[in-house]
Formats: sequence, C-alpha cells, structure tokens
Amino acid sequence: MGVGNEIGATLRPAVFLDRDGVLNRALVRNRKPYPPQTLEDFSILDGAKEALARLKALGYALFIISNQPDVARGTQQRTVVERMNAELMSALPIDEAYTCFHDDQDDCDCRKPKPGLILRAAQEHDLDLRHSFMIGDRWRDVAAGQRAGVRTVFLDYHYDERQPDPAADKTVSKLADAADWIASHS
Repeated sequence: MGVGNEIGATLRPAVFLDRDGVLNRALVRNRKPYPPQTLEDFSILDGAKEALARLKALGYALFIISNQPDVARGTQQRTVVERMNAELMSALPIDEAYTCFHDDQDDCDCRKPKPGLILRAAQEHDLDLRHSFMIGDRWRDVAAGQRAGVRTVFLDYHYDERQPDPAADKTVSKLADAADWIASHS
C-alpha cells in the first residue's frame, strides 16, 4: 500500500509523460530539443490523442511530468507554460499536469531527474507505481522514472545529447509504439 493511502484504498496504475517531444512538438535546432516559446510554436504531435486514448482505455491515469527551467532562467513566462499545459489537457485525456519551474541550481526535489513530481502525483492520486510507466525523450525523464520505481520508455529521436544510463526498459521511435509496449505489459 502506498504512503498516505487509507486501508482498503485501491491504487491505480499510471503513465507519466514528459511534455515537449512526447505530447507536443519540441523545436529541434542542431539536433538539440527546445520547448516551444510561444503558443504559435506550440502543436500537439500527430498520434498523441490516439495513443493516450488507448492507454486511458486500458485503465491508466495519465499525468504530464515536465521540467520548464526557462521560467527560472527568465526566458519564458510561467503563464505561457500554463496555457500550453491547459491546451494539452483540453485536447488530450490527461488527468493532471505537474510542472517544475526551477533550474538545476535551485536544488529542488521536483526537477527531473529527481522523482519528486512523480511521487507527488502518486500520493495525491493513489497511484500504484509498481504497475506504472514513464515515457520521455530525454535522459532526465528515464532517470526520474527509474528513481520513482516505474518502468520506463525512451522515445529516441537521436538528439545530440546524453543518453539514458542505465537504459530505459524499452526504446521506441514514436508515442504509438510506447503505448503498444505498455499495452503488452498490462
């Protein structure tokens, strides 16, 4: 039984999803991903709605787990990030969005690769981490999932950056393939 759950509470499995590059298009420059800066740059990835609908039909709660350090760096407004999250939540079957607005030097417990946002979602929503998954396109996503005790799926877009180490449980090239793999492990 999870922390903070009452006797007899039923725990639900969840899929935790990074935002940029997983649900919406990341802006890739010189093989490095960046978050969209404006609502005009923001677009949901093809196939995201169908993949998430499939996971939801399998009984998974769905949560966005996102680092947005550009807010702490002063290059993005929190209100813009929150509007992007709201757009995702209105278009996709997402239960809730959890966002870290800090940068590394803030040493918070919510910035991936730390698992703080996943653990917070699990406690607030009675989630069964042993039967849950994290999908992300960066090493930090995979590491946060591993530290939270969930199985991990890495969307490998061949960015020119650090790769997950240790590797994710599964590596795929699109969200639909991640949903297929999760469905086969449900």
